[in-house]
Amino acid sequence: MVDQHSKDTWIIFKIMGEFVEGFETLRPVWPAVSIFGSARVKPDHPFYKDGVRVAEAVARAGFSVITGGGPGIMEAANKGARRAGGRSIGLNIKLPFEQAPNEYADTLIHFDYFFARKVMFVKYACGFVGLPGGFGTLDEVFEALTLMQTEKIRDFPVILFGTEFWSGLLEWIDKKLVDEKMISRKDLRLFRVTDDVDEVVRVIQRYHKRLRRRQGEGDDVRETP
Repeated sequence: MVDQHSKDTWIIFKIMGEFVEGFETLRPVWPAVSIFGSARVKPDHPFYKDGVRVAEAVARAGFSVITGGGPGIMEAANKGARRAGGRSIGLNIKLPFEQAPNEYADTLIHFDYFFARKVMFVKYACGFVGLPGGFGTLDEVFEALTLMQTEKIRDFPVILFGTEFWSGLLEWIDKKLVDEKMISRKDLRLFRVTDDVDEVVRVIQRYHKRLRRRQGEGDDVRETP
C-alpha cells in the first residue's frame, strides 16, 4: 500500500516551482495593480464594462494590470489593459470549472495552489481593486485587509469599486464587526469604496509615490490629466 504522506515532501518542490516561476515572470511588471471580480459576469453586463474602464485607466497611468486570468471581470480588466497599451497579466488557477484563461492576458502563469497565487497578487502590486464578485473576490480583498491590519504590508490601497454592490457588506461590517468589537472603528479606514475611476487612479498613484520616496527612488509613473 502506498503511503500518501510520503508524497508530501515532493509537493514542496512543486510549490517552490510555482514561486520561482512567479517571481521570475512578474519581476519586470512592477508597478502593477491587481484587479479582482466575478468570473461569471458576461461581456454585456455593466460590471464587465466597469472592469474594462478601471483597467484601461490604470494602464494609461503607467501601471501593469494583474488579474486572475479567467473570464468575466478578469477578462474585462485584461481587455482594458491591452486596449490602453499596458501590460496585461493573468494568474490563472487550475480548476475543474469556470477558469479557462481569457484571450487578453499577454503574460499568463498557471497555478495549482491558491496560496502561491495570492503571494503574487500582493508582491508585485501597489494596490487592489475589487469589483463585484463572489467568494474568490472576497477572499482576495480580505486577505489584503488582514495583511494591513496585522501590519505585514503598509498603506496598501484596497478599493472596492461599485458602491451599490458593496453597500450591504459594508453595513454588515459596520453593524456587526465594529459594534461587536470584532474589529476597531479605525479598521474601516483600511479600504475605500467608490464609483469614480479617476479616484481609483489617484489613490494608487499617491501610494506609489510615497512608496518610491521611502525607497529613495524617482517616480516613473505618469500622471493622469
